[in-house]
Amino acid sequence: MNIIANSILGLFSNDLAIDLGTANTLVFVKGKGVVLSEPSVVAVYTDTRHKNRVRAVGAEAKQMLGRTPGNITAIRPMQDGVIADFAVAEAMIRYFIQKVHNRRKFIRPRIIIAVPSGITEVEKRAVRDSAERAGAREVILLEEPMAAAIGAGLPISEPTCNMVVDIGGGTTEVAVISLGGIVYSRSLRVAGDKMDAAIAQYIKRKYNLLVGERTAEMIKMTIGNAYPDEDNVETIEVKGRDLVSGIPKILAIDSEEIRLAISEQIDAIVETVKIALEQTPPELAADIVDRGIVLTGGGALLKNLAARGGAPRCCATARTPISRRRSTATPPRGRGWRRPSSCTARRCRTTTTPTRMRRGGRRSTTRRSASRSSSTPTRAVSRSRRCRSPTRTARPTNVTPSRRSVG
Repeated sequence: MNIIANSILGLFSNDLAIDLGTANTLVFVKGKGVVLSEPSVVAVYTDTRHKNRVRAVGAEAKQMLGRTPGNITAIRPMQDGVIADFAVAEAMIRYFIQKVHNRRKFIRPRIIIAVPSGITEVEKRAVRDSAERAGAREVILLEEPMAAAIGAGLPISEPTCNMVVDIGGGTTEVAVISLGGIVYSRSLRVAGDKMDAAIAQYIKRKYNLLVGERTAEMIKMTIGNAYPDEDNVETIEVKGRDLVSGIPKILAIDSEEIRLAISEQIDAIVETVKIALEQTPPELAADIVDRGIVLTGGGALLKNLAARGGAPRCCATARTPISRRRSTATPPRGRGWRRPSSCTARRCRTTTTPTRMRRGGRRSTTRRSASRSSSTPTRAVSRSRRCRSPTRTARPTNVTPSRRSVG
């Protein structure tokens, strides 16, 4: 009976494709394109009289972030690409389905939902159950990199390599696609939300200014930069609460500071792309050289992100450490040679003494001070054997080992 009812109601419904993202939700209708794009935010009542009743969804609810009274809470039901609040996510999906159809009854559509490639079976089941309880008669889950490649118009069915990097709000998806399937995929839970948190933390740590989530996102979208650009340094005024005085404050911050604030997240994304390139088969890697990499998602709009992906490492990391640079003029060092802590010259050997091994593995080190051994006289050392440091006095090397008497 339910199958017949679903078939009849399906005639009056439109099949939908939903990108259930952490930051934004997009709804696609066949023949019409993307008909809805709103933030994944829901405002609900928290008082006992109207508990868990939906107050607003989408753009209207996002305006309430950080500005709600005590009986209303603005919630993001999606965290890191998966459902964090089951009931609120169900209410949000139902609202979007009804808004697309412009009615509340006789709606039983088939829905394709894009999910991250790295989620577990339990998280997939949560997405499927939420959509079914929201009114879908059939739910099909599609991995986000594949959906992004289809939306970008890439020839995924051909025997060529298509590499997609989808930078969203909660996750970053890196995938290599060929012949209609995913050859290699990697999911990283570092994306736009982590960048917003890093910007807010940077301003709080450096300027003692507390800014909200929306302000941090606005800063990232306005002057965010992934690669240094000295010729185009932008500045923006930031408003927040001073943690020292407790009063509102305005300060100016430039794009170079924002680049430093989000550098850790950008480096993590670039490293994930490099790992994916290492795991790609050689024949497909040759296609990447010719075809390049496709950046999708809201995080791909960050300025100079493509330049950051191919940027060389800092020159400081490529230098040879000083300890590894050996000079040909340095005299040979015998076994057990140690540089004394009192002398910093590299070629000084006047106060160095060999070490001997005691029984049981303990070392016996030669006395370096002539005053501690009363039986050994101090004699002058020629200038050729003196330390090259003019402020130090050379000490003899032929000091007889002695043990301090215990008594």
